[in-house]
Amino acid sequence: MRMRYIFFSMVLLFSAVRLRAAVGCDLNDPDRDVKRLFPGSTGYKTEYVSIAKKGGEQLLRQIEARLGDSFKGLYENIDVPYTMYRIYKNQELIGFIHGVNQKGRYGGIQVFLALDTKGNILAFYIQKLTSRDAAKFRDGQFGRQFVGLTLRDFYRYDLSTGKETPSASISRINNPAPESVDDFNMILRAVKKNLILTDEFLLGNQYLPYFNSSRSTNHD
Repeated sequence: MRMRYIFFSMVLLFSAVRLRAAVGCDLNDPDRDVKRLFPGSTGYKTEYVSIAKKGGEQLLRQIEARLGDSFKGLYENIDVPYTMYRIYKNQELIGFIHGVNQKGRYGGIQVFLALDTKGNILAFYIQKLTSRDAAKFRDGQFGRQFVGLTLRDFYRYDLSTGKETPSASISRINNPAPESVDDFNMILRAVKKNLILTDEFLLGNQYLPYFNSSRSTNHD
């Protein structure tokens, strides 16, 4: 009897650890937020996906290569359940909303993107940010700088250096809080990660050829 109790206790503990390690990112109020980000929408469908279920360790390595950085911590566990919102106008699919958790300087950051069906950013939304400069990063003027950008643009942005090569759209994004450059860099990382995951899970890897092309160019 004692052994059985110990066994079930270990199972519960293991499950709790896995739950703590898999931190998803949902809209706080989907009905309100979908209408705000897609004013012409009439409904949405929610889809839950994970790297573990779709491709496991091999897919994780591929996504890390596209990101140019390793996944780490609670927010980037292989079991993280990503919540994807498919947005409709009547029966027509008109876009997607997806958010990711990103570790910031003082806590977690939640960055949501509204995208059209081609992967162009229509809107940028920070749902959560623990920072003394949170208001500056949430300001519409900052968010509008991302509108129209795609994953193709972000492939040129190197997370390790914080630079875009050649200098183009990403380099023109103005940091509204130079004293919080760490949070600014983490927000850009979150956007790139968000776009890669959306491409993998929703867009059928439309932007993967641009990544392969950039790798070939760098190797030549």
